Amino acid sequence: MKMEVINLIEHNDGNVGRADIPITPQEVFINDVYSSMDVATADGLDLLQSEDGIVPTCKAGCDHCCRYHIVTNSAEVHTLVQFLKRELSAEQMSDLHLRTQRWHEWDSSRRGRSQTSEDGSQGELDHYDHSCPLLVSGQCSVYAVRPAICRSHYVTSDAVLCRSANDPDSTEDVPQVVAALMEVASPFTIAIKEHIESEGVEFSDSATLLPQGLAIEMGWDFSVTP
Repeated sequence: MKMEVINLIEHNDGNVGRADIPITPQEVFINDVYSSMDVATADGLDLLQSEDGIVPTCKAGCDHCCRYHIVTNSAEVHTLVQFLKRELSAEQMSDLHLRTQRWHEWDSSRRGRSQTSEDGSQGELDHYDHSCPLLVSGQCSVYAVRPAICRSHYVTSDAVLCRSANDPDSTEDVPQVVAALMEVASPFTIAIKEHIESEGVEFSDSATLLPQGLAIEMGWDFSVTP
């Protein structure tokens, strides 16, 4: 397949994105899956409302689920990184690098792999807001190419339950996930799985937490020595 080259991108801050990043066959496939998945999800939402009166409580500005461990795969990570390389200015990329590094420091500290102070605390990491590095000012910076798992996650419960779900000591009820929409998304996630395996890669080997896959695809080394 002949690769396409996108046009020059002007940013709101006047910076210019890179126009020499080719659109890969991997991106074309994933974005086609996303487009079809979005249509199916929208139809599913309409059906749930008209037949069962179910309306998700998810809305713009609610980002508690962005603090979950978001599991995705190499094909989807590749697609969002290509998007970032085209869209972000050098300053924005530097900020993303720092946020991603901070996430890895936090993840390593919670696994007991980093040094602690004499009182056993992790210093400023004690209060670190471990959101996805792609979350900027409460908004997803790659919303157009967000992973399939983010596209199919909806709840009908109060947002406070999504927030408390990140607290291992919480006694709140778990969020009420709209399972029907996850079922709607299933054929599309299967299509991604089959696409990855058609390239000779075990799907389980391609699975990754989003920040970890992001660092690998970007070539950022955030390894922490035990």
